[in-house]
Amino acid sequence: MPVPIKLLLFYKKGWNPKLPQYSLRTDLLEKNSTAASFKGMLEKTRKHAIICMEGFFAYAKDKWDKSHAPPYFKVGDLVLLSTINFNNIKGCKMLKDSFAGLFVIKSLHG
Repeated sequence: MPVPIKLLLFYKKGWNPKLPQYSLRTDLLEKNSTAASFKGMLEKTRKHAIICMEGFFAYAKDKWDKSHAPPYFKVGDLVLLSTINFNNIKGCKMLKDSFAGLFVIKSLHG
C-alpha cells in the first residue's frame, strides 16, 4: 500500500500541505468575489515572502563570504586549543590555563 505524498511531506519535513489557498473551492471563486480576492491576496503574500526569503539568502551568503577566512594552517602543524569552553577542568577559573596543547593537526575538514 503506497503512502500518500502529503503524509510523507508532513512526517519528513514537518510541513502540513493543507494551506488556506488549497482549501478554497473553485466553484466559490466564480460565485463569490470575496473568495477570489482572498485567493489573490494569499498569492500576492506568498510571492512577496518568496522574494524576501531570496533576498535574505543572498544577504546571508554575502555576509558569510565576507567574514569567512580560509584556514592558514596545514596538516602536521602544531596548534594550541583554547580552554574557554571546557567544563571539565576543576578549580579556580583564574588559575586555569587559557590554552591546552601542543597538538598535531592530523586532517582538515569543512
